[in-house]
Amino acid sequence: MYQHYLSQVGQPGQTVNPLFAFLGVIVEVLEPGRAVLSLKVRPELIQGAGVAAGGILATILDEAMAHAILPTLTETQRCATVELSVRYFAPVKKGDTLTAQARVVKAGKRIVFVEGEVVNSKDEPVARADASFMVG
Repeated sequence: MYQHYLSQVGQPGQTVNPLFAFLGVIVEVLEPGRAVLSLKVRPELIQGAGVAAGGILATILDEAMAHAILPTLTETQRCATVELSVRYFAPVKKGDTLTAQARVVKAGKRIVFVEGEVVNSKDEPVARADASFMVG
């Protein structure tokens, strides 16, 4: 499952991850223990105060962290987020491009600890996160 998915998710026009297609997420780097995703902030991702919704940043962080784990799994293993903590530093405006970088900090038998950061087009941090994923 994962070999096919991982070979396809980074391709232009991919269809293996409908969420990425919907949001416009681009896979920049996908390797064991590390992932980098980018996202251009479109008008549809802006909330009432005129900035990107915090949930969009949390989503790209969660996805980047999960995708840092996926290349380390066997074909029969799955992973799921069990805890996610996000800290927001700065608002993000329409038209900005976000880059989410994630790395595995510690991989246990059942729990994997990952950290991630989102930076804006000026390479300024706008959010950071830590998460735990169950693997099995």
